[in-house]
Amino acid sequence: MEIGAAIRTIRKKKGITIGQLCEATGLSQGFMSLVENNKTSPSLATLDSIAGVLQVPLAFLLLKQEERMKVVRNKERTFSMYKDQLKVEHLGQEGGLRMLLIEVPPGPPSNLELSVHEGVECHLVLKGKLLAKQGEDEYILEEGDTFSWQSFVPHQVTNIGEETAVILIASYNENRKD
Repeated sequence: MEIGAAIRTIRKKKGITIGQLCEATGLSQGFMSLVENNKTSPSLATLDSIAGVLQVPLAFLLLKQEERMKVVRNKERTFSMYKDQLKVEHLGQEGGLRMLLIEVPPGPPSNLELSVHEGVECHLVLKGKLLAKQGEDEYILEEGDTFSWQSFVPHQVTNIGEETAVILIASYNENRKD
């Protein structure tokens, strides 16, 4: 873990000198230098004191780099096609949770096969008019409506409007890896 480097980065970002940090925590500058250079590991009590002075949660200091916030810039997003008809924009993923933006062209799907896969999904209709089917349930949904389901039950979404529909989907599958 690079706790020391994180402390130094936060300290400098907040304009706190190593002397000010040491004065506020009661730690020596030599010890803080060792900590910031990852030459020694402070106790949890010491880390908690440092976190308090830096005004960050202790848990933030304990995160590994790969556990920290991830950003996908608009221009860096990837796209794929599902069933040669739906444009899928991959917005982000954390563990088993994934966010997608789906564009559904008007008309019936070219492939009438229902979708079935592991996980659960929550949908927000951003644009258009859709018919969502799962088992015996059928709902017409419009902009601002939401729906969710267990994805292992066969389901299908059809754009029954005249323009391309857009859906934001949060999908969770505990077996999915980053």
